[in-house]
Amino acid sequence: MTLAIFLELVEIKTKLASLFPFLLGVLYAGYYFEAFNPINTVLFFVAMLVFDMATTAINNTMDYVKAKNLAYRDEENIIGIAGLNVKKVTLLIIGMITFAAVLGLVLTARTSLLLLVIGAVCFTVGILYTFGPFPISRMPLGEVLSGLTMGFGIFFIAVLINVADVQLATVAIAWPQFVVTGNLISVLAVFLSSLPLVFTIANIMLANNTCDFETDISNHRYTLVYYIGKEMAVKIYGWLYMGVYVAIVLAVVLGFMTPWMLGVLVTFPIVRKNVRRFTAKQVKSETFALALINMVVIHVTQIIMLILGIIF
Repeated sequence: MTLAIFLELVEIKTKLASLFPFLLGVLYAGYYFEAFNPINTVLFFVAMLVFDMATTAINNTMDYVKAKNLAYRDEENIIGIAGLNVKKVTLLIIGMITFAAVLGLVLTARTSLLLLVIGAVCFTVGILYTFGPFPISRMPLGEVLSGLTMGFGIFFIAVLINVADVQLATVAIAWPQFVVTGNLISVLAVFLSSLPLVFTIANIMLANNTCDFETDISNHRYTLVYYIGKEMAVKIYGWLYMGVYVAIVLAVVLGFMTPWMLGVLVTFPIVRKNVRRFTAKQVKSETFALALINMVVIHVTQIIMLILGIIF
């Protein structure tokens, strides 16, 4: 397997969906909690990236193995196009997951048992997204779970590994009992500040499933769009972007986010224009990329505003 084929197998170009929660989480820890741990940050970044690549490889492998549409299997899926051996790809996936898990255990030892709990949930959702008898991607749960695990989960962990337990939350075990303690205001601040990420990531999945509606049905893949219809899916797509700006304003008003973050409101006309284009046509090759463009526009601006908030 060449590097180019590996990068296609793990769809490296899609990793913005995990990179933005990581960057914004680290910056938020610096802004709101005035904390930064470089070693933990590097360890988490590597573990997150490797696991994200593994879940994408699982997705492509399961889509190839379970494909009912032979044209898709042989001409569109990277495993079929490159003639990859499924067993070797499986071993590669196991290796990546194991490596990420080991780094996760190291981080748990350096931080809190809460990280083990949250990490286990994220690992489980990531693996079961396309693996197993009832994969999440083939049910109407993909958008919700991907948005929460990546948008909130990665953001929360990026904050947790940088701050002291008492500032956020922790788990203490005195066998056979355990106690969860934390600062409710801090957890609420982190959750509300992560909502823009939750919504934009959910919209990437929603846009993808809306564009692939007919192909998914031919492959017996019944996503949220199958149950609510394309018309309602497009409406929810627009509503979620409105939710991004509502969450930002609310976070600033409550004092959870720097007032500089209101600068993200200048992106609204661009996002609204892209939403209208997607509403008019849901074609993978033409309009799916608009969800990625919206994500970049919104979150790059957020990163800039957070940096300004930290400086000033």
